[in-house]
Amino acid sequence: MGYLELIDRYKDDMIKTLQELVAFKSVVSAPVMRMSGENKDEKELLPFGKGVQDAFEYMLAKAAADGFETENVDNYGGHIEFGGYTLDEEGLIITTSDEVMGIVGHLDVVPEGSDWKYDPFSGTVEGDKIFGRGTIDDKGPVVAAYYAMKAIKDAGIMPAKKVRLVLGLDEETEWKGMKKYLARVKAPDFGFTPDAEFPAIQAEKGIMVFQLARKLSKTVNKGLELRSLSGGNAPNMVADFARAVVRSEQTENYEEIRRAAAEFREETGYKVLVKGTGKSLEITTTGVSAHGARPHTGLNAISIMMAFLQKLTFVNDDVNDFVEFYNKHIGFELDGESLGVHFCDNESGDLILNVGKVALEKEAITLTINVRYPVTCTDEQVYEAMLPVVNKYNMGIVKEKTQEPIFIPSDSPMLKTLMDVYREHTGDTEREPLVIGGGTYARAVKNVIAFGPSFPGEREVAHQKNEYAEIPKLITAAKIYADAIYRLTLPE
Repeated sequence: MGYLELIDRYKDDMIKTLQELVAFKSVVSAPVMRMSGENKDEKELLPFGKGVQDAFEYMLAKAAADGFETENVDNYGGHIEFGGYTLDEEGLIITTSDEVMGIVGHLDVVPEGSDWKYDPFSGTVEGDKIFGRGTIDDKGPVVAAYYAMKAIKDAGIMPAKKVRLVLGLDEETEWKGMKKYLARVKAPDFGFTPDAEFPAIQAEKGIMVFQLARKLSKTVNKGLELRSLSGGNAPNMVADFARAVVRSEQTENYEEIRRAAAEFREETGYKVLVKGTGKSLEITTTGVSAHGARPHTGLNAISIMMAFLQKLTFVNDDVNDFVEFYNKHIGFELDGESLGVHFCDNESGDLILNVGKVALEKEAITLTINVRYPVTCTDEQVYEAMLPVVNKYNMGIVKEKTQEPIFIPSDSPMLKTLMDVYREHTGDTEREPLVIGGGTYARAVKNVIAFGPSFPGEREVAHQKNEYAEIPKLITAAKIYADAIYRLTLPE
């Protein structure tokens, strides 16, 4: 039986595997130690927390049981591998290839957020959809790639090059695991990462994560105070909630705030709730979560909060200045124009700006911002461009993370092969390679191209509540991956 037919037979197993994998809450958390060794008298580090480790060990154990070779690099990452041998007629190994075709995925997920229809770690199946955090980013695609490899192996095909499924463990955060893994293990020579969209990704914009911080002077006069402010889950997510607590010695101010909230709701349609909490007033805003690379598919609750706070006057002028800054130079804009950073090029389009988090801590308000900048720009150009505005409001910049952009030439043989495979399986001959704002492991490993799993026209659900994968499309993606593996590992 051919490998494509085998994938159809694997459907129930694929669903079961994905459900079991989704059940692990593999959100990166603080490192922990656990007992190890036969006598349980040794300790080992779980650098990304127990949830990530459980998902990692689950995949390695499954692969070993299915006859794959596996490797664990000190719990920072690992891989599943087969192939790379030339056999004689009797099935004996004649030669071994050192060339590796990599499939680079990840098992960690972003925080689940709130208001899910189903338990985000249940893997609930409804109709043709399987729901859960990670089903489309990136556990579902990892499962599709795994069964693509299994189908080729079970069909009795021996790839001339090694086929290696690399399991990353902190792709949604700092990529420390991939760095540790690649320091110990030879990187794949080429391959793809199933963590984006079809038909194939030609360019990925540069990524910056930084903080804008404004120090606050002590409040000495009486009046309306901003006691706390928080919102958002992660830099690369559109914030779906924000919360502020205000306090005034003059409680009649509270009725004015309630009236202002009612008017704001009527004017904008945004969700703003106000309720008493002790001697203070709590204000909450609700938005729509989305991937930080595609903020236009969501609605930022932090921006809603700032727009409402603009209607209030605080006793602390520093707070008023910060609110003014946000609404005048960020607001609901997604291209950074009012901040002075609206860069654009022909190769990759507009800069994308997402405010992922806000926090009032001690004597400062901090914004955590995620920017995706065009491939012909640099992060330093972006930082320099925002300085006039930032300096005007006495704000500081704290640089956290930068990932440089990548661009694959149109005449790349590997890009052409992946496009051919996609077109043959879908009949879609019109679409060309894409440019994305998302950051994939294609940045970590040279000659790796982001390839699927989402198909054109699909609703964006990664990093959102009620994330799901469509089972028939996951099966199709597995077939596309199997064909890509087969063609990219043929003898030269």
